[in-house]
Amino acid sequence: MVGVLVRLKLRVLRNSLRGRQLAGMLIGGGFGLLAAAGTIVLAIAPVHGPQVTVDLMTSVYAVWVLGWVLAPIATGGGDDTLRPEHFSLLPIGRRKLAVGLLAASFAGVAAVVSLFAFLGLFVYGVRLGVAPALFGLGFALLQLAFAVLLYRVVMAALGALLTSRKGKELGIVLVALTGLSGVALNYAVNSLGPAIANGTVPGFTGVVHVLPSGWGTIAVRAAADGSWGTAFGLLAAMIAVLAVLLAAWGALLARRVTTPSFNGASRARGKAPEAKTGRRILPATPVGAVARKELRTWWRDARRRVALLSTLIVGLVVAVVPALSGGSQPVMVPYLGVAVIFFACLQSGNLYGFDGSSLWHTLVVPGAERADVRGRQLAWALIVAPVSLLLAAVLPGALGKPGAYPWVLGLAPALLGAGAGVLMLQSVFLAFPLPDQRRSSSPWSSGGRPGCSRVLLMFATMLLMVVGVLPVLVLGIAGAVADLPVLQWLGVPAGVATGALLAWWWGAIAQRRLATHGPELLATVSKER
Repeated sequence: MVGVLVRLKLRVLRNSLRGRQLAGMLIGGGFGLLAAAGTIVLAIAPVHGPQVTVDLMTSVYAVWVLGWVLAPIATGGGDDTLRPEHFSLLPIGRRKLAVGLLAASFAGVAAVVSLFAFLGLFVYGVRLGVAPALFGLGFALLQLAFAVLLYRVVMAALGALLTSRKGKELGIVLVALTGLSGVALNYAVNSLGPAIANGTVPGFTGVVHVLPSGWGTIAVRAAADGSWGTAFGLLAAMIAVLAVLLAAWGALLARRVTTPSFNGASRARGKAPEAKTGRRILPATPVGAVARKELRTWWRDARRRVALLSTLIVGLVVAVVPALSGGSQPVMVPYLGVAVIFFACLQSGNLYGFDGSSLWHTLVVPGAERADVRGRQLAWALIVAPVSLLLAAVLPGALGKPGAYPWVLGLAPALLGAGAGVLMLQSVFLAFPLPDQRRSSSPWSSGGRPGCSRVLLMFATMLLMVVGVLPVLVLGIAGAVADLPVLQWLGVPAGVATGALLAWWWGAIAQRRLATHGPELLATVSKER
């Protein structure tokens, strides 16, 4: 069964990786190999003492395991090349299916790169002797299995939670916790490395020693010191943890294939906030009707909600981390509103991919393209603008950084308008299909192709957003160089004008593209996944 599923996944990957997807996989794999090489260097390089090496390696491997869990959540999905629903009608036991799908999980670039990183345990053991090298090799394989299994269990559990009656609230809490974990991860990378080397954070190193991600390093060191009881005890404990995770994943798989399929909408009681006030705010026009429909969809569709909220939290992480990294001044925090807008646009730009074949309803209505594009732009702006503009108006003054106001108040409207335009350009030019939620019980499913993992999508978004804020940046830099605050404040009306112009211009381009290539777009987002 294992061999069949591994060959099946390799065949699917071979037939599906084309063009941009292949380029994204290769670029991501290249960066991963660089990180893995750095881990190997850490195992080889001489440091101040054996305890410092153990502390650093346990911390690095904790980051690797945490990355396996956080990366799929942050990007709105994971590798669902083979989904349990594909095998629900076959007479396969849940444990056998769990083992087979686990083995298939190792057939991928992420697992190969992670194995290279975990082989640092073997390299570290070679420095200490034959027995430590053998322990290092064994734990390299076990810790890779632990990382993959933990990722599978966490994703399956989150999928079950997000399809429950309270899934909406749990999804919001989950995204917030993901953001806090990302803060901790970045803080560990940026600040704790030197502190660990200096031995000034014993509490943190004590925690990473207790985690299963650090057991391999401790076992190798114990084998080198002759503490065989500790080494073999950690080996047995790791095997027991893997057995528990495998059993848990088998149970979650059984639940996933036997419960009713997720339909993409939350079952929370009550109406969306827009349902109570939208009729008074939005115009009674086709654009207003589409905007109301989109606001309801963003509220009810768990997959859209996860995609948007996860990137909103990423903006929080990016802005707050520098303030936690030891600097005396929170330089980036006043720009949190700007970061929120930027990252909100990054992942929510596959709107027609989210809708799938329902795009047909728009295409059969003559002249509906304009209302559809403008209504989607308006709905996205109504979701993102209140939070981001409030942060832009409050944070610089609250943090004692009034000099940031010309920049923030100019960049925020420019990015809002540019983001509303980029959103639709992505949706019509770079759309890709997402799994049919009627066939997948998890709102995290993305067919192995989440929006943020599309390299071209990311670079195109960043390039267009930079174009949108260029006038504000030019005026701000010129005002700072010439010491003319008035010139900097001119960036505010320039940002408003630029944002409005780009939202209209890029929206018009998307409208023409939808009108002329609507059937092709429908065929793209309706492909069988």
